[in-house]
Amino acid sequence: MSGRVYLDWNATAPLRPEARSAMAEAMDVLGNPSSVHAEGRAARGLIERARATVADAVGCTPAEVVFTSGATEAASVLGRLPEQQDVLVDGTAHDALWAHARIEASSERPQGPGHVLAMGLANSETGIVTGPPEKVAGQWPFGPEVRADRLLLDVTQAVGRIPFSFAWSGADVAVLSAHKFGGPKGVGALILRDGLDIRALLKGGGQEMGRRSGTENIIGIAGMAAAAEAALRDLAEGVWDRVAQLRNILEKTIAESSPETIFVGKELRRLPNTSLMVTPGWKGETQVMAMDLAGFAVSAGSACSSGKVRENRVLAAMGFAPEEAAGALRVSLGPTTTEDEVLRFAEAWTAQRAKRRARAA
Repeated sequence: MSGRVYLDWNATAPLRPEARSAMAEAMDVLGNPSSVHAEGRAARGLIERARATVADAVGCTPAEVVFTSGATEAASVLGRLPEQQDVLVDGTAHDALWAHARIEASSERPQGPGHVLAMGLANSETGIVTGPPEKVAGQWPFGPEVRADRLLLDVTQAVGRIPFSFAWSGADVAVLSAHKFGGPKGVGALILRDGLDIRALLKGGGQEMGRRSGTENIIGIAGMAAAAEAALRDLAEGVWDRVAQLRNILEKTIAESSPETIFVGKELRRLPNTSLMVTPGWKGETQVMAMDLAGFAVSAGSACSSGKVRENRVLAAMGFAPEEAAGALRVSLGPTTTEDEVLRFAEAWTAQRAKRRARAA
């Protein structure tokens, strides 16, 4: 749509040109990667080159990468880990992890062998970077008492935006989706610590080292690898530092016209592109609709929760009252966002805020 400004990168990033080109080339790869003839070997070679590229991007070995349809499917590994009993989930974690929760992580819950702590490295709504807890004596503390002997990290929002290496994270498992860093939708990866056995995500022909059966999505995998390589280059070149500057300009401009607006996690380490604005008395959904009509794509939180009228679990876990959390608006920027777009958004948002206050007066 001509003239529109896209500020919802945490929901999905635009497809990178590098990914588009790689996918177009992959469309001409004829063989089934499980076939032993030349055409099949060519398809297998594409997948294994892509696996190595993704491994470089997330700091693991190629053998630790299992291609999936996305982070949600990868998260279904919860319940398939050896000797697993319970899943402890951080209160601010994505719904893809909460869907597998058996108990909530807190100091009043049980501990012991078989517990898995599932948490996000960076929150999709607030942008707050939590990071893995410090490993102590082979167990993972969460709160003063609770410990778990395995850690699953959701790095979906982190990969390509902040430095991350599976090797030094201490995690046993990580999940990610390609479309968050400019790859295609419908492809992602499960990263499994070398030597960790699981029950297969999908049973069948035994593809992906027996961990996820089904003929591999060659086109999607090729696009994912190309996007991962480009994202890593952007990170190394400081592209996201410029994005952080734009985020700061946005927040400063909004704060000047609306001092009551709260920028969640502003004092904490955040993703460089994310601003969750809480404006008391102005519902996030109403803001989204108003800004959409003004030509700006933003959201009221995680895209997976759009259209659902319910309490914001992430903000509730952070201590926000329901009436406060109802006023949340997420603005997430990307490498192609310009200062002009940010200032135009701030101007349009301020104008809508003024109209609303005038009607209420």
